[in-house]
Amino acid sequence: MATTDLAPAGPLRWSRNRRLTAVARRVAGLIGSLWLVVTAGFFMIHLVPGDPVRQALGRDVPQTLIDARRHELGLDRPLVTQYLDYLVDLPRGHMGTSLYTGQSVGEAIRAQLGASLQLALWAFLSVLVCAIPLGVLFAALTRGGRKRGVELGFTSAGIVIAAVPSFILAQVLIYFFAVRLDWLPIAGQSGISSYVLPVISLAAAPAAVLTRIVRVEILAVLDKDYIRTARSKRLSSPRIYLREALPNALTATLTVAGLMLTGLVAGTVLVENVFAWPGLGTSMVTSIRQKDFPMVQGILVVYGLGVIVVNLLVDFVLAAIDPRSTLSRRTHA
Repeated sequence: MATTDLAPAGPLRWSRNRRLTAVARRVAGLIGSLWLVVTAGFFMIHLVPGDPVRQALGRDVPQTLIDARRHELGLDRPLVTQYLDYLVDLPRGHMGTSLYTGQSVGEAIRAQLGASLQLALWAFLSVLVCAIPLGVLFAALTRGGRKRGVELGFTSAGIVIAAVPSFILAQVLIYFFAVRLDWLPIAGQSGISSYVLPVISLAAAPAAVLTRIVRVEILAVLDKDYIRTARSKRLSSPRIYLREALPNALTATLTVAGLMLTGLVAGTVLVENVFAWPGLGTSMVTSIRQKDFPMVQGILVVYGLGVIVVNLLVDFVLAAIDPRSTLSRRTHA
């Protein structure tokens, strides 16, 4: 009897070991991706022509001062040595010093990161809040080929909205709601109202795409046998759509939403500059213009790390929701 009770322990332990191995491989792969981002960014930035120290200090500064500053920053060492030192310092949070402000890059990024994260997260929540209910609604309205006009209008509007770049939409929104109507602020982070236009600019196109995906997934689920069984039991339409159909359509929805979140993180660069948002995107463009290499490198690392972490979280969430997801397949392979 004791042997029978303890028999599943071996397979269970083996399954857990496989799961830990799969997670370790995934994390190792993402660390490798981050290394590629850091390496590519480092060398591409340093290959840009021009002397960033001279640009930071001014054209009339004596060469002796420029040489002293370059020595102080370690920029007179071989490029490979600078790269290896950067890799050693990076895990400790040391990203160098800004050529213009003299401030630690890590401190400058920490001061601006919150504004960028808030903008991206509010945009992401807006995408989910708009896309999922609208996708379910239009699936219900157009199920079985009904209301062709509604379906055509929905599809056409989604294509148009998804095709408009965020920075162009931002300019249009500024013109109508800030300049003409004077309802909302044009620039800066000055309260809840200042979030409205940047969030709409970031969220509009992803919401249009995700709404169409939710609708397609819901329509596909509605053809399943268990939905027909639920209808035969005379369950209410809200229960069929929200409790039976929607949970089974969430896997594809969350997969696409996770990919969109990484796009939103990167998309903040352009939108922040349009609205003079005090985040990393604005700082990155300014640093590129000034050739402030340490700041640009640090911001690239943060953006790369953000994208990688989001992808990892999406994999874990999908593995928890759907055993057929990518991480789960690797776990049971």
